[in-house]
Amino acid sequence: MTLVEIERKRALDTRSAELLLARLGELGFTATRPAREVDTYYSRPDVDFMETVECLRVRQGPVRCEITYKPASDQSTHSADGTIAKQETNVALADPDQGGPAHQFLGALGMVLLAEVDKSRVSYRHPDDAELAVVVDTVAGLGTFVETEVLSSRSHTQALAQLTETERLLGLQDCPVVCQPYRDLVMENSVRGSTGNHSAARGGP
Repeated sequence: MTLVEIERKRALDTRSAELLLARLGELGFTATRPAREVDTYYSRPDVDFMETVECLRVRQGPVRCEITYKPASDQSTHSADGTIAKQETNVALADPDQGGPAHQFLGALGMVLLAEVDKSRVSYRHPDDAELAVVVDTVAGLGTFVETEVLSSRSHTQALAQLTETERLLGLQDCPVVCQPYRDLVMENSVRGSTGNHSAARGGP
Protein backbone atom coordinates (compact mmCIF):
# COMPACT_ATOMS: atom_id res chain seq x y z
CA MET A 1 0.00 0.00 0.00
CA THR A 2 1.45 3.35 -1.09
CA LEU A 3 0.90 6.28 1.23
CA VAL A 4 0.92 9.77 -0.24
CA GLU A 5 1.07 12.93 1.84
CA ILE A 6 -1.06 15.82 0.65
CA GLU A 7 -0.52 19.12 2.41
CA ARG A 8 -1.18 22.83 2.18
CA LYS A 9 0.75 25.54 3.99
CA ARG A 10 -0.58 28.94 5.06
CA ALA A 11 1.02 31.96 6.70
CA LEU A 12 -0.28 33.07 10.10
CA ASP A 13 -0.22 36.49 11.70
CA THR A 14 -0.49 36.91 15.46
CA ARG A 15 -4.28 37.10 15.53
CA SER A 16 -4.91 34.17 13.18
CA ALA A 17 -2.44 32.04 15.17
CA GLU A 18 -4.32 32.77 18.39
CA LEU A 19 -7.66 31.91 16.79
CA LEU A 20 -6.26 28.70 15.34
CA LEU A 21 -4.94 27.46 18.68
CA ALA A 22 -8.31 28.13 20.31
CA ARG A 23 -10.18 26.34 17.53
CA LEU A 24 -7.88 23.30 17.69
CA GLY A 25 -8.71 22.94 21.37
CA GLU A 26 -12.44 23.29 20.74
CA LEU A 27 -12.35 20.55 18.11
CA GLY A 28 -10.51 18.09 20.36
CA PHE A 29 -7.03 18.17 18.84
CA THR A 30 -4.16 17.40 21.20
CA ALA A 31 -0.72 18.96 20.90
CA THR A 32 2.76 17.54 21.15
CA ARG A 33 5.38 19.44 23.10
CA PRO A 34 7.09 22.18 21.10
CA ALA A 35 10.19 20.71 19.50
CA ARG A 36 13.10 22.41 17.79
CA GLU A 37 13.91 20.89 14.41
CA VAL A 38 16.87 21.82 12.25
CA ASP A 39 16.42 20.84 8.60
CA THR A 40 19.48 20.92 6.36
CA TYR A 41 18.81 20.75 2.63
CA TYR A 42 21.09 19.42 -0.08
CA SER A 43 21.19 19.22 -3.87
CA ARG A 44 23.06 17.09 -6.37
CA PRO A 45 26.08 18.71 -8.04
CA ASP A 46 24.71 17.89 -11.50
CA VAL A 47 21.02 18.64 -10.84
CA ASP A 48 19.67 21.81 -9.24
CA PHE A 49 17.00 20.68 -6.78
CA MET A 50 15.78 24.28 -6.64
CA GLU A 51 14.85 23.96 -10.32
CA THR A 52 13.37 20.46 -10.12
CA VAL A 53 11.76 21.15 -6.71
CA GLU A 54 13.19 17.98 -5.25
CA CYS A 55 13.96 17.63 -1.56
CA LEU A 56 16.94 15.94 0.08
CA ARG A 57 16.96 16.77 3.75
CA VAL A 58 18.54 15.85 7.05
CA ARG A 59 16.19 16.59 9.94
CA GLN A 60 17.57 16.74 13.47
CA GLY A 61 15.14 16.92 16.38
CA PRO A 62 15.31 16.29 20.11
CA VAL A 63 14.46 12.58 19.87
CA ARG A 64 15.10 11.60 16.26
CA CYS A 65 17.18 12.20 13.17
CA GLU A 66 16.18 11.20 9.67
CA ILE A 67 17.07 11.63 6.02
CA THR A 68 14.16 12.42 3.69
CA TYR A 69 13.87 12.48 -0.07
CA LYS A 70 10.90 13.88 -2.01
CA PRO A 71 10.86 13.50 -5.80
CA ALA A 72 10.75 16.25 -8.40
CA SER A 73 7.59 18.27 -8.84
CA ASP A 74 5.29 18.33 -11.85
CA GLN A 75 1.66 19.14 -12.57
CA SER A 76 0.53 15.99 -10.77
CA THR A 77 2.25 16.90 -7.49
CA HIS A 78 1.52 20.65 -7.29
CA SER A 79 -2.00 21.92 -7.91
CA ALA A 80 -3.36 25.40 -8.54
CA ASP A 81 -5.02 25.45 -5.10
CA GLY A 82 -1.65 25.30 -3.34
CA THR A 83 -1.74 21.65 -2.31
CA ILE A 84 1.28 19.38 -2.64
CA ALA A 85 1.03 15.60 -2.95
CA LYS A 86 4.23 13.55 -2.91
CA GLN A 87 5.43 10.15 -1.77
CA GLU A 88 8.21 10.60 0.79
CA THR A 89 11.13 8.26 1.36
CA ASN A 90 12.34 8.48 4.96
CA VAL A 91 15.38 6.81 6.51
CA ALA A 92 15.25 6.95 10.31
CA LEU A 93 18.68 6.99 11.95
CA ALA A 94 19.58 5.32 15.23
CA ASP A 95 19.43 8.41 17.43
CA PRO A 96 19.39 12.22 17.17
CA ASP A 97 23.19 12.37 17.47
CA GLN A 98 23.50 10.75 14.03
CA GLY A 99 23.03 14.12 12.34
CA GLY A 100 26.78 14.69 12.05
CA PRO A 101 27.48 11.37 10.32
CA ALA A 102 24.46 11.95 8.05
CA HIS A 103 25.93 15.26 6.86
CA GLN A 104 29.32 13.61 6.37
CA PHE A 105 27.69 10.83 4.36
CA LEU A 106 25.92 13.22 2.00
CA GLY A 107 29.05 15.33 1.68
CA ALA A 108 31.10 12.26 0.78
CA LEU A 109 28.60 11.54 -2.00
CA GLY A 110 29.23 15.02 -3.37
CA MET A 111 25.91 16.54 -2.35
CA VAL A 112 25.81 20.34 -2.23
CA LEU A 113 24.56 22.19 0.86
CA LEU A 114 21.67 24.55 0.05
CA ALA A 115 20.14 25.91 3.24
CA GLU A 116 19.36 25.31 6.90
CA VAL A 117 15.88 25.84 8.32
CA ASP A 118 15.63 26.26 12.09
CA LYS A 119 12.11 26.02 13.42
CA SER A 120 9.98 25.29 16.47
CA ARG A 121 7.22 22.80 15.64
CA VAL A 122 4.04 21.78 17.43
CA SER A 123 1.97 18.97 15.90
CA TYR A 124 -1.74 18.58 16.59
CA ARG A 125 -3.56 15.27 16.21
CA HIS A 126 -7.18 14.27 16.51
CA PRO A 127 -7.96 11.04 18.39
CA ASP A 128 -10.53 10.02 15.76
CA ASP A 129 -8.30 10.41 12.69
CA ALA A 130 -4.74 9.07 12.60
CA GLU A 131 -4.26 10.22 8.99
CA LEU A 132 -4.71 13.92 9.79
CA ALA A 133 -2.15 16.32 11.26
CA VAL A 134 -2.13 20.07 11.78
CA VAL A 135 1.38 21.42 12.25
CA VAL A 136 2.28 24.90 13.49
CA ASP A 137 5.82 26.02 12.69
CA THR A 138 7.65 29.11 13.86
CA VAL A 139 10.57 29.47 11.48
CA ALA A 140 13.58 31.60 12.38
CA GLY A 141 13.67 34.69 10.18
CA LEU A 142 10.36 33.94 8.45
CA GLY A 143 7.44 33.86 10.90
CA THR A 144 4.66 31.42 11.76
CA PHE A 145 2.95 28.97 9.43
CA VAL A 146 0.38 26.18 9.61
CA GLU A 147 0.49 23.02 7.51
CA THR A 148 -2.59 20.84 7.23
CA GLU A 149 -1.50 17.34 6.22
CA VAL A 150 -3.30 14.14 5.24
CA LEU A 151 -1.25 10.94 4.89
CA SER A 152 -3.45 8.46 3.10
CA SER A 153 -3.72 5.67 0.55
CA ARG A 154 -7.03 7.09 -0.65
CA SER A 155 -7.47 9.02 -3.89
CA HIS A 156 -6.12 12.54 -4.21
CA THR A 157 -9.67 13.87 -4.51
CA GLN A 158 -10.77 12.26 -1.24
CA ALA A 159 -7.69 13.39 0.67
CA LEU A 160 -8.02 16.93 -0.70
CA ALA A 161 -11.66 17.06 0.36
CA GLN A 162 -10.68 16.10 3.91
CA LEU A 163 -7.87 18.66 3.97
CA THR A 164 -10.14 21.44 2.70
CA GLU A 165 -12.88 20.60 5.20
CA THR A 166 -10.35 20.58 8.05
CA GLU A 167 -9.12 24.04 7.03
CA ARG A 168 -12.72 25.26 6.94
CA LEU A 169 -13.42 23.94 10.43
CA LEU A 170 -10.25 25.62 11.69
CA GLY A 171 -11.11 28.94 10.05
CA LEU A 172 -8.02 29.00 7.84
CA GLN A 173 -9.66 29.83 4.49
CA ASP A 174 -8.57 33.48 4.51
CA CYS A 175 -4.97 32.87 5.59
CA PRO A 176 -2.54 33.29 2.66
CA VAL A 177 -1.50 30.06 0.94
CA VAL A 178 2.29 29.58 0.76
CA CYS A 179 3.38 27.35 -2.12
CA GLN A 180 7.15 27.55 -1.62
CA PRO A 181 8.95 25.21 0.79
CA TYR A 182 10.73 26.67 3.81
CA ARG A 183 14.04 25.93 2.09
CA ASP A 184 13.25 28.33 -0.75
CA LEU A 185 11.85 31.00 1.57
CA VAL A 186 14.97 30.91 3.75
CA MET A 187 17.25 31.14 0.72
CA GLU A 188 15.28 34.08 -0.71
CA ASN A 189 15.33 35.81 2.67
CA SER A 190 19.09 35.31 2.86
CA VAL A 191 19.58 36.83 -0.60
CA ARG A 192 17.43 39.85 0.30
CA GLY A 193 19.39 40.34 3.52
CA SER A 194 22.69 40.11 1.67
CA THR A 195 21.51 42.61 -0.96
CA GLY A 196 20.35 44.99 1.75
CA ASN A 197 23.69 44.79 3.54
CA HIS A 198 25.57 45.51 0.31
CA SER A 199 23.35 48.53 -0.40
CA ALA A 200 23.90 49.86 3.11
CA ALA A 201 27.66 49.42 2.74
CA ARG A 202 27.56 51.45 -0.50
CA GLY A 203 25.37 54.07 1.08
CA GLY A 204 22.52 53.13 -1.24
CA PRO A 205 18.78 53.10 -0.44
